[in-house]
Amino acid sequence: MKISRLLLLGIYIIGISSADAQQKTSLTLEQAVQMAWIKSNDVILGNTKVNTKKYELQAAKNSQYPDLKIAGQYQRLTKASIDLKVNQNGSSQAPPIVDRLILGQVNASLPVFSGFKIQNSINVSENLLQAESAYALQTKEEIALKVIEYYASLYKAQKTLEILKENQKRAQQRAFDFSELEKNGIIPRNDLLKSQLQVSRVQLSIDETNNNIKIINYYLVTLLKLPSDTKLEVREGDFLNFRMDNIPTDEKPALENRKDLEASKFQEKASLANVKIAQSGYYPSITIIGGYTSLDLKNVIVVQNAMNFGVGVSYDLSNILKNGNLVKLAESRSLEVQNSQEILTDNIKIQVQQAIENYDLSLRQSQVYIQAFDQASENYRIVKNKYDNGLSDTNDLLEADVDQLSSKINTALAKANIIQKYYELLSATGQLSQSFNLSKI
Repeated sequence: MKISRLLLLGIYIIGISSADAQQKTSLTLEQAVQMAWIKSNDVILGNTKVNTKKYELQAAKNSQYPDLKIAGQYQRLTKASIDLKVNQNGSSQAPPIVDRLILGQVNASLPVFSGFKIQNSINVSENLLQAESAYALQTKEEIALKVIEYYASLYKAQKTLEILKENQKRAQQRAFDFSELEKNGIIPRNDLLKSQLQVSRVQLSIDETNNNIKIINYYLVTLLKLPSDTKLEVREGDFLNFRMDNIPTDEKPALENRKDLEASKFQEKASLANVKIAQSGYYPSITIIGGYTSLDLKNVIVVQNAMNFGVGVSYDLSNILKNGNLVKLAESRSLEVQNSQEILTDNIKIQVQQAIENYDLSLRQSQVYIQAFDQASENYRIVKNKYDNGLSDTNDLLEADVDQLSSKINTALAKANIIQKYYELLSATGQLSQSFNLSKI
C-alpha cells in the first residue's frame, strides 16, 4: 500500500514537472544578447544621447551661416505735429497731414572671423558626438556581459538542480532501504536518522537552488523586457556548443578596441578645442553686414531701395585682462581629461590581465574537477562495496556520497565557467560585441 502511494506521488510529481517544462521559453545566448540590445533601457538611453549630440553638432554648424532678419512696421499717427527743417522756398503752404508710417527692413550679417571660435565649437561638438557614439557601443558591451552573467548563472543553477534531484532520488531510496533494515533490526536507528538527515540536507539545497533560479530568471526577463511570468530554460546546446577562437593573451587588443578608451580620446580632443575657444576672447570679431530699408511717411517722405553694406568690427578690450582665467580653466579641464584617460588605460590593462588569469584558472580547474569526479566516483564505489560487506560504517558511505555529489556538480559547471570567463576576457579587451555580430543590430 505504501509503495503504491509512493508510485502515485512520483507520477504526480513527474506530471507537474512535465507541465512546467512545457511552459518554459528557450533562447540562444545570441538571441538573448540581441534582444537586450534592442529593448534595454540603457541601450535606448545611449542611442538617445547620440541623437542629442547630433542635434548639438548641427546647432554649432548653424553659427557659421549668415543671420537674416526681416522687420516691418505699420503705425497710425494721430494729430502729428510736423515741423520741416528743410527749405520750403518761402512757401506759406500748411504743413502736411501725417497720420501713417510704414517701415520695412531686411538686415543680414555673416561672421567672417571670431578668433576661430566657431570652427573650434564645431570641432568640440564633432568630438563629443564621436565620444557619445563610443559610449553607446560600450553600453552594448556592458549589457551583453550582463546578459551572459545572468545566462551562465541560470544555466549553472538549473544544472545544479538537475544533479541535486538525481542525488535526492538516491538519498530517498537509501533512507527507504535503511528504514526497512532498521525495522528488521539489521542497522541501528542512528544510521537511519543519518540517512534521513542527508535527505533533508539535499532538500534544503534544492529549495535554495530553486530560489536562486527564480531570482536570476526574474533579473534576466526584466533585462530582456519579457513578461515577468516568463520562465527561461537554458539548454546546453544554446550555451556550451561553440568555438572559442582568437583568445587574447595581452592588453594590445583592449587598447585598440575598448570603446570607453576611444570615447576618452575624443573627449580629450574636445577639451583641447575648448581651450582654443577660450583663447578666442583675445581676438576681435569681424562681420560682414548688409541691409535694405523701405520707408513711407505719408505726405512727407518715401524711401525705396535704400541698401547698405559694410564691415563690422568689435573688440572687447576687457578680455585682455579677464580672459586669462577662462583659458586656465579650460586648460585645467583638459588636463583632467588626460589624467582620467591615463587612469583608465592602467585600469584596462589590469582588467585584461585579471581576465586572462581567470580564464586560465578556469581551464586548470576544469581538469582538476574531472579528475576529482573520477576519484570521488571510484571512492564511492569502494566505500559502498565495503559498506555492503560490513567493512565501513554509515558515516563513510554518506561522506563519500557527498563528495561524489560535490565533484559531479563542479564538473558539470566547469565548462560553463570556462565559457563565462572567456566572454569576460572578450569584454575586457573590447571584443565582446564582435562575437555577437554587432552589425545585425
